[in-house]
Amino acid sequence: MADTSFQKSTTREYFESIVVAVILALFIRTFVVQAFKIPTGSMEPNLLVGDHLLVNKFIFAPTASPIERTALAMRQIKRGDVVVFKFPEEPERDFIKRVIGLPGDTLEVRNRQVLINGTGIDEPYAHYLFPVGEDQTETFDVRARYGPVSVPQGHFFMMGDNRDNSQDSRYWGFLPAHYVKGRALMIYWSFEQPAGEQPGGVLHTITSIFTGTRWERLLHQIH
Repeated sequence: MADTSFQKSTTREYFESIVVAVILALFIRTFVVQAFKIPTGSMEPNLLVGDHLLVNKFIFAPTASPIERTALAMRQIKRGDVVVFKFPEEPERDFIKRVIGLPGDTLEVRNRQVLINGTGIDEPYAHYLFPVGEDQTETFDVRARYGPVSVPQGHFFMMGDNRDNSQDSRYWGFLPAHYVKGRALMIYWSFEQPAGEQPGGVLHTITSIFTGTRWERLLHQIH
């Protein structure tokens, strides 16, 4: 009888441990951190196709007081933050871009340079395929000429770092604040699929993962 009781107790402990682990994992994924894979080149050269990121979903959570914000390392969204968000035109898809325009800003793209409230901003992260600053006032290409527009309250203006190859707010408008999921934190793995490689056996797959990993990008913080 004692052995049966012990077995039931041990089984129950294992079951409870598994349940707690699952609940904790779901809580972390829902409220704290989420994995995200870069699918396109819109953030190149800073983020590459095949980069796997951890997204901090906790940092932008609402707080009741300044003390709570300080203690829990929470803050408001800032210009320059790289964030993951629900794509406004297809909310089931996640996008990643950089915050350029804040609520209340007047934003304009003039000759490919971004102006906020009439002043050009320094963007060391931005990459262009075509020259910046050349007179392109006659063009209707939103990559070179856009706005001016005023960013509404509760919204942001998002742009990819790869300015001439990014589907961003220049095409689909402002991002509602409640669509923001979190701030891109770090690259935990980066993998480049060899061109023309065909699927193989288990050993081939393991070798490909090892040789295709961009080791220098692991644990790289995103700025």
